[in-house]
Amino acid sequence: MSRVVSIDDLVDGQRIGGFNLNLLLWSFLAMFADGYDIGALSFAQPVLERLWHVPKEAFGPASSASLFGILLGAPLLGFVGDRYGRKTAILLGSVLYGASSLAIVGAHDLGEVIGLRFLTGIGLGGLMPNTIALNSELAPRRLRATLITLMFVGITLGSSAPGLIAYALMPRYGWTVLFLIGGLVPLAVAACLVGAMPESVKFLALRAERYRRLLGTLGDSQRAERLAERARRCERRLLLIARRMRPDLALAEDDRFAPPPAIGTAAEAAGMRTLFAGGLAWITPLLWLCFATALMSNYFLNSFLPLIFRDSGMPAGQAALAATLYHVGGTVGGLMMSVLLDRFGFVVIAVLFAVAAPAIGALGVVPTTFLALAPLAGAAGLAVLGAQFGNNAAAGLLYPTAVRSKGVGWALGIGRFGAVVGPLLGAQLLGMSLPLRQLFLAAAAPMLAGAVAAAVLVRLCYARLGGLRLTDVPVGVEPPPAAAAAPIPD
Repeated sequence: MSRVVSIDDLVDGQRIGGFNLNLLLWSFLAMFADGYDIGALSFAQPVLERLWHVPKEAFGPASSASLFGILLGAPLLGFVGDRYGRKTAILLGSVLYGASSLAIVGAHDLGEVIGLRFLTGIGLGGLMPNTIALNSELAPRRLRATLITLMFVGITLGSSAPGLIAYALMPRYGWTVLFLIGGLVPLAVAACLVGAMPESVKFLALRAERYRRLLGTLGDSQRAERLAERARRCERRLLLIARRMRPDLALAEDDRFAPPPAIGTAAEAAGMRTLFAGGLAWITPLLWLCFATALMSNYFLNSFLPLIFRDSGMPAGQAALAATLYHVGGTVGGLMMSVLLDRFGFVVIAVLFAVAAPAIGALGVVPTTFLALAPLAGAAGLAVLGAQFGNNAAAGLLYPTAVRSKGVGWALGIGRFGAVVGPLLGAQLLGMSLPLRQLFLAAAAPMLAGAVAAAVLVRLCYARLGGLRLTDVPVGVEPPPAAAAAPIPD
């Protein structure tokens, strides 16, 4: 006899094993390649200044070009992820940013770099919201924030890799080695993702349910036959993934899967309105502000730390290593967030915002030596990138499945306004030859605004969710009646 199986029970009842570790590994590698490409240009910049005879302030548009691309790519490929699947959008984004990064190897001037970095940004923008959504929908609730944050540690490790490449390989192979690696690695990862990465079971359940609803309105027709076949394909893919996810269950060919209560007709029809409904009216814009402020500070520092440290008198190799420690600190912040976010929610994010401002400001007042600046760069990375990891995970947890990629995509897209301003502002301030103290105070200021927004979000999320843990199901939302979906036996 066939059963109707609850997708929530299917996902939340997992024991951590090969399925989850496989997803974490490939998501981590996708994020690693993403982080590498984000940071590559800042390490090539000192060489290109001399080679192409351009002033340092001219690199502001080049640093911001990928961020403008992300601003477009995040909501655009977020829509693709909600419409055609998380995996499809991840593959599309990986191929686009890998190919455009590889093409920079043949660039001859800054204008070509700007155009190619814009295309790179579109691909990067689509990768993050869909990877967050995919991991949110395949991870059990009790470990969801932990696994999402561990996945995002790949970005900081990837962002630290260009510094090591610049230190070890650029003296021999030149600046193009940064983009040769930055293009080939994501293309290789994308090829592996085709067979290794699963689609979201919640997305497939939603698609199959939508096709079944449409069938009821069409009667007998060729279009009805096509929709019925699409529904069957979704259900077959869902069953195969469910069996990999839960080898402990005996799932039959005729078992049906009930979508979770957070998705369905109402959420699907509401579109953008869902991002502001059900207690999200203030949470969404404040979350956008947290994204914008953290990304503004991060991309200011990420774009110009190697250059600032070099111009302060440090040897080029030491400047690259000191800037790399900013990303190493971010990795530590991500690991810390993976442990604390599930338990304390937005409180941890608010604390890191508050710590980030003085940590960044201190970079401008200590002696300009490697031993003084390196540990402070690590502390700043821990706070800034740790807070942004928390933002990413929170966005993936707060929005319902039907609009999760869209919700995360819009948060990343709006946040990119801050990310675009960061390098442009940094380039202008560098062109004014301001003292280091003023440069780093300007980089720290957005984190103060983010700390205020995060503190308000702590209170709003607590009131909506009835506790510190972040989830897409607010207080008062009950699961479907017992008759609607059979619980999965232990």
